[in-house]
Amino acid sequence: MKFPSPVSANWIAEFINAKISGNESSFASGINEIHKVKTGDIVFVDHPKYYDACLNSAATFIIINADKEVPEGKTLFIVNDPFEAYLKIVNHFKPFVASNKMISDSAKVGKNSFIMPNVFLGNNVIIGDDCIIHPNVVIYDDCIIGNHVEIHSGTVIGSDAFYFNTKKNRENWYKKMQSCGQVIIQDDVEIGAGCTIDRGVSDSTIIGSGTKLDNLIHVGHDVVMGKNCLIAAQVGIAGGTILGDGVTLWGQVGVNKTITIGDNAVVMGQGGVTSSIEGNKTYWGTPIQEFYSKRKELVLIKRLPEIWEKIKQIK
Repeated sequence: MKFPSPVSANWIAEFINAKISGNESSFASGINEIHKVKTGDIVFVDHPKYYDACLNSAATFIIINADKEVPEGKTLFIVNDPFEAYLKIVNHFKPFVASNKMISDSAKVGKNSFIMPNVFLGNNVIIGDDCIIHPNVVIYDDCIIGNHVEIHSGTVIGSDAFYFNTKKNRENWYKKMQSCGQVIIQDDVEIGAGCTIDRGVSDSTIIGSGTKLDNLIHVGHDVVMGKNCLIAAQVGIAGGTILGDGVTLWGQVGVNKTITIGDNAVVMGQGGVTSSIEGNKTYWGTPIQEFYSKRKELVLIKRLPEIWEKIKQIK
C-alpha cells in the first residue's frame, strides 16, 4: 500500500511509539508485507527466524522487536509488538469505510458497460469500457476492472486475504492481518460464475489481459497471473503465486503458495503443484511430474501383477 504522500521516519516512530535506530531523516512511501516489499516501504518482523530476511529485503524501514545492527541506509522501528504497530499504520492510512449503496457514489463505470441488477460496486471501484457485470457480482473497494471484461453471476472480487498472524501464547491464536491491497483485472478477461479473487494483503492481486477463468475458481491474495492464461473449474491458487503468460490449469488443480509457474506450462486435471515448475512443459499428478514420464510410470504399475507372475514362473 502506498501512502498518499511520503511520511517521515520520526512521525512514524512517534505514531507507533517506537525507538528509532538508523537513518532518522528518511521518508517512507508505503507499507508492505515481506513477499511484496519495495524500496521505500515499511515491513514488520516479529520472529527471529525472519529477522535476516527482512533486514536484507528491499524494505527501507523495518518494524522489529529486537535491537539489531542496522543495514546501511535503513531505519529500524523497535517496538514490543511489531504486528500491532503494522495494524495501527494500515488502519490509519486505510480505515474501513462502509458503503450503504449497491453502487457507491465514488465508483466509476466506463462507456458502454452494463451493470446488471443486484451488482455491488464498493468505494473507488473502477470499471472500464465495454464491460458486462452480471447479476449478483460483488466488487469490493478499490478494485480496478479493465476494458472488455465480462464477470459472471455470483463472483466476488476483492475479498480479504486469508492471512493471519499466528501466536500460540495468546488466547486468540490467529489474528487477522488487515488487507489493504486491491485486485486489478486487466483488459479482455472473462471470469466465470461463483469465482472468488482475494485482494492483496498490501499490494495487488493481478489477472493478466486475455485470461479466461471458468466457474468456481479461487485465486488467493497477491497472485499475479500473466496474459492469456486458461484456468478450468475448481482450481485453487494459493497466495503470492506467480503464473507466467499462457499457463493452462485444468480442472481441480491445486497450487501451493508463493511459487512460480513458467510461461505456457500445462497442468492436467487434479494435479498438485507443490513447488515452482518450468514453462513449456505438461505436468500431471500429485506431486506433479512431467506428463509423459508420469504416464509411463502408471502403465508400468498396471503391468506389475503380470511381471510378478512371470518372475514367479522363472523361479
